[in-house]
Amino acid sequence: MKIYNVKGMSCAACSASVERAVKNLPGVSECSVNLLAATLRVEGGDDAEIMRAVTAAGYGIAPRGENRDNEEKTDASKDVRHGVLRLVFSILLLLPIVYVTMGHMMWDFPLPTVLMENPAVLGVVELILALLVIVINYRFFTSGTMAVIHGAPNMDTLVSLGAGVAFIYSVYLTVKMLIDVETAGGVLNKLHFESAAMILTLISVGKLIEARAKDKTTDAVKSLVRLTPKYAHVIRDGEEVLIETSKVNVGDVFLVRPGEFVPVDGEVVSGFAAVDESSLTGESIPVEKSHGSRIYAATLNTTGFLECRATEVGSDTTMSHIIRMVSDASSGKAPIAKLADRVAGIFVPIVLCIATLTAIIWYFVNNDLHHALERAISVLVISCPCSLGLATPVAITVASGIGARAGVLFKNATVIEACARAKTVLLDKTGTITAGVPTVCDVIAYSVDADRLLSVCSSLEAGSEHPLAKALVKYSLEKKVSPLPTADFLAHVGGGVSATVDGCAAFGGSLKFIGERFSLPEDIRQKCDELSEQGKTPMIFTYGDDVLGIVAVTDGVRNDSPDAIAELKRMGITPIMLTGDNERTARFVADAVGIERVYASLMPLGKEETVKSLSEEGTVIMVGDGINDAPALVRADVGIAIGRGADVAIDSADVILTGSTLSDLVLALKISRAALKNIRENLFWAFAYNTVGIPLAAGAFLWLLGWDISPMFSAAAMSLSSFSVVCNALRLNLKKSLKKCDKTNIYTVKEGEKMEKTIKIEGMMCPHCEARVREALLAADFVSHAETSHKSGTATVTLKSDVSDEQLRKIVEAAGYKFIGIE
Repeated sequence: MKIYNVKGMSCAACSASVERAVKNLPGVSECSVNLLAATLRVEGGDDAEIMRAVTAAGYGIAPRGENRDNEEKTDASKDVRHGVLRLVFSILLLLPIVYVTMGHMMWDFPLPTVLMENPAVLGVVELILALLVIVINYRFFTSGTMAVIHGAPNMDTLVSLGAGVAFIYSVYLTVKMLIDVETAGGVLNKLHFESAAMILTLISVGKLIEARAKDKTTDAVKSLVRLTPKYAHVIRDGEEVLIETSKVNVGDVFLVRPGEFVPVDGEVVSGFAAVDESSLTGESIPVEKSHGSRIYAATLNTTGFLECRATEVGSDTTMSHIIRMVSDASSGKAPIAKLADRVAGIFVPIVLCIATLTAIIWYFVNNDLHHALERAISVLVISCPCSLGLATPVAITVASGIGARAGVLFKNATVIEACARAKTVLLDKTGTITAGVPTVCDVIAYSVDADRLLSVCSSLEAGSEHPLAKALVKYSLEKKVSPLPTADFLAHVGGGVSATVDGCAAFGGSLKFIGERFSLPEDIRQKCDELSEQGKTPMIFTYGDDVLGIVAVTDGVRNDSPDAIAELKRMGITPIMLTGDNERTARFVADAVGIERVYASLMPLGKEETVKSLSEEGTVIMVGDGINDAPALVRADVGIAIGRGADVAIDSADVILTGSTLSDLVLALKISRAALKNIRENLFWAFAYNTVGIPLAAGAFLWLLGWDISPMFSAAAMSLSSFSVVCNALRLNLKKSLKKCDKTNIYTVKEGEKMEKTIKIEGMMCPHCEARVREALLAADFVSHAETSHKSGTATVTLKSDVSDEQLRKIVEAAGYKFIGIE
């Protein structure tokens, strides 16, 4: 997808004109224009032809550079600065016109004698002042005229016509006054110089306010950009030097002290620190970093000193990718905007026709050219295609920014609308509903001892990338079991592995996989069923013709998964689990979190087929984290990847949850629903405003209700219509339901208060188990500190508030361990 910056667009009619000019070019398969971001997104086509077509339509165009944020900031600052100057001079010239026309005529404000006694001279003074206002705001006239020349009249055409007709008609009357001085006094009050000047000034005020409000919609992205420090402490030739962050190269060693932001992505070489990654994940709890840990740009080192090696710099950092993704989502267009686009394409010509008919009808009704022109000018000025063009992009931009702050990244605008409409969410089990950190929980040896079983199975699984295999290999290393020589390794997708271990054929995998190749005793089958019913995943290992035993692995449910599933149901969304695990284990996990529908024992292609089948019932969201989820993520209407999952899953997804919890999924859906509701409100206002405003300006309610509106008030209403749409979108920032809950602030501990409980736990077999239980306990909002020991089988927790033993039991069991009681 190619992105271009387009200059000169002032309303939805402009964006429709640019879109028409490009979409029919050879090779262009997709094209959309975003009025708020002033961007053109094109799929396919030749760059030169695209730029030539846009230029021929009367607009400036340039390819979007890598330094897009600086480009936008420079252009926006220049536009605002020029807008302020134009407005200041316009007001300074408008004030004397208003004083002369309204102050003197309506409230008898004093005037110089020469003007009091010579109405024609007074008319000439008004003419000169109004002409200066027109000169200052010439861009409305040049833009409007060029748009007509290119066959695509826009908002500037309406504004320039309204002000121009008022000015030209007033010039005609002024000349008439100069010719016939005796009747000049009666003509003076028919001049509309103040209307022409007021229209241009009020539109300028509206445009300036609108620009400032639109600038607010991108605050989230700008706050992320500001987090990346301008300078970095780098080791060069053995000495520490301070250089610009943009000059850091891959492989450079840089230093990060407490209180400093990380300049680029890297890997910790030495040191220990707690790093606040909330700018990336939305999680406020700092993450411990030590040798070998990944560290990311724009994260904050809260404690400790780190020496790191740069791995990604410049536009390749994770934060740069996030900023680019949010920017791209904001510059896209949601399908709901299509109706507004169609209306905007014909809006201005229709308004021109209505204004012409209004003038003709009123002239024949009362034979008053002054009144007829006044009504026509009001129609031209009050009409507002801008609000139609801004209705969708401002809401999308604000929603994308809110998501970015919370660790929810939407890849494009279409995805936001699709998420809002979805009624079914398909969830992978491992790494999505569960924590994705499997641990060995049972080692059951039959024909050999446990060490021999672990030696064979770790040698067999060493070549596999599967998370269960990694857990088994890690456990064997912790038990200091020696691996055996291995050859001819082969992974059987969705089933197991085989290899020649120490000169003999060995197999390992699920009950189904091994059962198809060996005759298994009934007691082994029963034991596998028993383990599965406990939510564990049993793997059987054979060596030659012997069944060596069973190794069971467990992956505890994420602490927030049950609440997230319950919230999905409250939102009217049906959660369904898809997993490659066996039926019993899948059902155990599903029951623990409250999911009724389960599809188990699915291969990757089986997941894809299931998604395809369920998609026929309506919009479907697929959530996953592994390589095996990629086909399903692509097949779904919306693919959502857990941020710490496999790269291929993230690349295949439409939404990325960097926080890696199901609570972020709920937040993503709430943001998308709020955005879609906001878009509908904006579109309703835009259509309602024009539906009521244009007939009001035309005088349709004059006879019936006595309602009338002057050109000056029409200009003010037009300015406020766009401003109101932008402000309505900004309301999304105030919704508490769209903010990520900071669990560390839910409870407060009174000074000196300390509540401790010691939990007796069965099943912790290694330091890894200790860490797993500790993480599960610390994830609870009422636990401030936790210490675990697999040797004593205990976990001592410091509580922020008094909690029941039942709450602690649920946490321990959800992590995959047996709760014995409280000591």
